Amino acid sequence: MPFQAHLNRTKIVRIKVAIEIMLRISKLTDYGTVVLAQMAWRPDSVHTAAELATATRVALPTVSKLLKFFSHAGLVTSQRGARGGYRLARAPELITAVQIIDAVEGPVAITQCSLGHDVCGIQPVCGVGHNWQRISLTIRESLKTVTLAHLARPAVAVAAPLEMRVPLTQLKHRDQK
Repeated sequence: MPFQAHLNRTKIVRIKVAIEIMLRISKLTDYGTVVLAQMAWRPDSVHTAAELATATRVALPTVSKLLKFFSHAGLVTSQRGARGGYRLARAPELITAVQIIDAVEGPVAITQCSLGHDVCGIQPVCGVGHNWQRISLTIRESLKTVTLAHLARPAVAVAAPLEMRVPLTQLKHRDQK
């Protein structure tokens, strides 16, 4: 069995990666928050898409797309004409992070079943779905407490508590003992 011996010499090498696992919003939502924060600095002004693109350094087509999302969600209103543009539909203190995320990405949920209306193939035997729904609801409620006014304020970055930062190298796969 010389062929089999050759196969057994192959080594599996583990590569340690120092990437932290996190929940994250899309880049488009991040850009949308930047655009809305720019508008929040002058909440009563009418802003053109071109002006917002220049001020935020977000590409004009992306800004236009975001403004359409925000208009459809009722976060901004559009004004036509020579002095047209967009303005916040309400005060920055009344626009929440969850509304911004929902406008761009749809409802915030950790898992598909967390939205409450999807049925997946393992639902009859799943023991964790309701817990994910509870976690998603907690995250949504937390995001409701953060307003556009908060997001628009320059702030010092705050590091996550140590127990929340877990490098991939410390995580164990379910097959590992």
